[in-house]
Amino acid sequence: MIKAGFGRCDITPPLGIKMGGYYRERISDGVLDKLEVTALALENEGTKALLIGIDNEGLKQGLTDDLRHFISEKTDVPFEAVIITATHSHTSPMARKDSGDELIESYVSNLFEKMTEASCLALSDLKEAAVYTGCDLAKNVAFIRRFLMKDGSIMTNPGVNNPDIVSPVGEVDERVHTVRFERKDGDIILFSFGNHPDTISGTKLSADWPGISRRHIEEERKNTRCIFFTGAAGDVNHINVHPGKQLVEGRISGYPYALHIGRVVADAVKKALQNEKKVLIDKLKFINRDIKIASAMPKKSEVPEAKRIKQLYEEGRLTEIPYCGTMMHTTVIAEALRMVKLENGPEYFDMTLSGVAIGNVAIVGIPGEPFTGIGRALKETEGFSAVIPIAQTNGYEGYFPMQEAYDEGGYEARSSPFRAGVAEQIIDEGKKLLEELK
Repeated sequence: MIKAGFGRCDITPPLGIKMGGYYRERISDGVLDKLEVTALALENEGTKALLIGIDNEGLKQGLTDDLRHFISEKTDVPFEAVIITATHSHTSPMARKDSGDELIESYVSNLFEKMTEASCLALSDLKEAAVYTGCDLAKNVAFIRRFLMKDGSIMTNPGVNNPDIVSPVGEVDERVHTVRFERKDGDIILFSFGNHPDTISGTKLSADWPGISRRHIEEERKNTRCIFFTGAAGDVNHINVHPGKQLVEGRISGYPYALHIGRVVADAVKKALQNEKKVLIDKLKFINRDIKIASAMPKKSEVPEAKRIKQLYEEGRLTEIPYCGTMMHTTVIAEALRMVKLENGPEYFDMTLSGVAIGNVAIVGIPGEPFTGIGRALKETEGFSAVIPIAQTNGYEGYFPMQEAYDEGGYEARSSPFRAGVAEQIIDEGKKLLEELK
């Protein structure tokens, strides 16, 4: 029989630390709720694995590898069996190696200590468990964020009630997946949902709706602890461009709306638990699959203009960059930064897909922001009772848009460091990983 254990530590950084995202500096000046690192330890017939969730905007693969090696050395759990995934909360720091920022450096150093502590707590908590998996829907809180406009263009986040919107481009996946470890002294629930944890904005630290969902479930279920993993959501967020009467306290964002999403997702978890099926535990298996992804290097003719925009951006002359005040403005900046960064290569990026099989439940870790199309394709793999793709896992390397997104344009494809075809490559390699997990 499999054993499961749980550990958690507070990793809320000091105020004044820089927050990730948005292509502008944000300095934290308050705390709405604490940030945490949570560890789920698993053991079956001597084989051990650690699944670690962290309230963080994203951890680059180099730093994640260092953390995995450190935790492996301290716990004797194999490096390949240490899985670290960030929730992608946009009201948390982006941890980087050698940042040159004293607060970030101190924060990163603390992550080594706290991740290891949470892992050790989880390993010391290992107890026999029965395993169940379930699924239900969190409706009307996640929305495709790419839209066809009347002029034929594709725009990300075109604005609420924009009269030029024709239709969304893509299909949201509202499924909430659960894996429950039933133990005599209390359950551990792993749950996953694909939506950007970017609801709150501002300069107050928060785990956003994933942390709120965890708290709701733990408060309502006696002796239950939760770990959350963000699903494929590269083209999804919380913004309903046609909200009608669905506004929460008159808003479509902010902390009240994060509370609303957290409640809806927690309710979906509870419903999933009512429809769950028992998992036959015949194995605990982990695999890392190394892949090479082609770089989106710019044409030489594109570089001068990209450098000009980058200079304007760095000098704070934002009004001189086209489309100021719109998402297209962000797109132009992100595209320019990508071009300048990749002017001289590399031609390929080395990345790792991570897989864990808990009986016939498979978790596939992707090191960045996969579009929902990737998640859907992997979930359709036969031979498993559930396939749960999770994002920002063992790396945070950028967007993985579908081929059609490159054909259509938009923020994600224009800013992605990867050449068109990356999503289809990840689907193909992910299915090969899943075959190895069977």
